[in-house]
Amino acid sequence: MKVLFVCLGNICRSPTAHAVFRSKVRDAGLQEVILVDSAGTGSWHIGSPPDDRSIQVAKNHGYDMNNIYARQICAKDFKEFDYILAMDEENYNNIQLVKRYNESVLLLYFLHFSSVTERLDVPDPYYNKADDFSEVLNLIEGAADGLLDHLKIQIAGAK
Repeated sequence: MKVLFVCLGNICRSPTAHAVFRSKVRDAGLQEVILVDSAGTGSWHIGSPPDDRSIQVAKNHGYDMNNIYARQICAKDFKEFDYILAMDEENYNNIQLVKRYNESVLLLYFLHFSSVTERLDVPDPYYNKADDFSEVLNLIEGAADGLLDHLKIQIAGAK
């Protein structure tokens, strides 16, 4: 099972989701079954590590963002990943422009899996206050738990 988290530049929201979900998958002992990656719809930050503020907030909550570097989503991702999870409506729409209609990958909003909020958009904290990075992490943690529960059911059903 392969999961790709996607935001705009792949330096704030999607690498945070990548780190959080990777940690939860590892804690569940499913790292050999569920593979995690992240990407951006834009190309501005390719090869860059996550934003320092994202790294610090993640670190303060016990998540490691090492070995995560920005990359841009590409057509190959729609063949390799089972789930592509957008952080907001703009990213969802931009992903649709890359996705071919015959590809069977599930494209969803990441917060679709959250049990702690009704919203679908993870707000972009890049131009905002440091506190906004903590809000993003909290939203991501709630959705990551729901996504992991969902994938556990999918994995059990495939056995």
